Amino acid sequence: MSARTRLAAVAALAVAATLVLSACSSSSSDVQKTAGSSDSGYVTPGKLTIGTSEPAYAPWVIDDKPQSGKGFEAAVAYAVADKLGFTKSDVVWVRDTFDQAIAPGPKDFDFNIQQFSITDERKKAVDFSSPYYETSQVVITYAGSKADGVTTLAGLKDLLIGAQTGTTSFTEAEQEIKPTKGVQVFNSNDDAVAALKAKQVDAIVVDLPTAFYITSSELDDGAIVGQLPTVSGEKGDQFGLVLAKDSPLTAKVSKAVDELRADGTLDKLQAQWLNSEGNAPILK
Repeated sequence: MSARTRLAAVAALAVAATLVLSACSSSSSDVQKTAGSSDSGYVTPGKLTIGTSEPAYAPWVIDDKPQSGKGFEAAVAYAVADKLGFTKSDVVWVRDTFDQAIAPGPKDFDFNIQQFSITDERKKAVDFSSPYYETSQVVITYAGSKADGVTTLAGLKDLLIGAQTGTTSFTEAEQEIKPTKGVQVFNSNDDAVAALKAKQVDAIVVDLPTAFYITSSELDDGAIVGQLPTVSGEKGDQFGLVLAKDSPLTAKVSKAVDELRADGTLDKLQAQWLNSEGNAPILK
């Protein structure tokens, strides 16, 4: 074989090797993308990573075990996962505080579910899905308190009313009750409940499902005073799944929630996990 022939053969082999490597690289990339890679928006390829609080309380999550699928929000999360094409074994749970989840910046979850009210202010830092639940705010107390038996907003005005800071409960307590001494500030609902137990406040404001849980499970002789009125024409407090700002998954997750609402799944889960029984008249 002449020198010229050998050089031609080597060149041909080099070209063939390059084409093979290129094809392998393209195939590998395609496989990765179809497995839920970071390019497609998911935190972990092939998995759906869902965030919730630490701990997570009933009736949202039963026994602080979201992986069981028991509790309203745990069940909603798995229903959304199913709509997105993930099996239960494909779901990974992580824990984040409320403030961490809605803070600007990268996230360690694909979406987070822990009673996040959808607000314009929060939308500046994160994305929200379509609402999966709408509720009202409720005043609760204990039997024999100054708030027990009150039937009007005016009757609450001169009492000590508490709520968790940064929540819709706090905002609506300020706007609807307008207590003369201001709304008493607490870092969490747990702190507010502790203050109520110690009779440091006359009543606290929480969302309706939480109100039923606290009055039945955490307070001795707990009592629901009534619901705060919703301004005519406006919706109640809406909970949405939180995603990173401009997440490529937001539209998909919203579509999944919309389908669950349309087919009646959300109503069924609400009836199953959220205690809607009890007397909660609207305060006027």
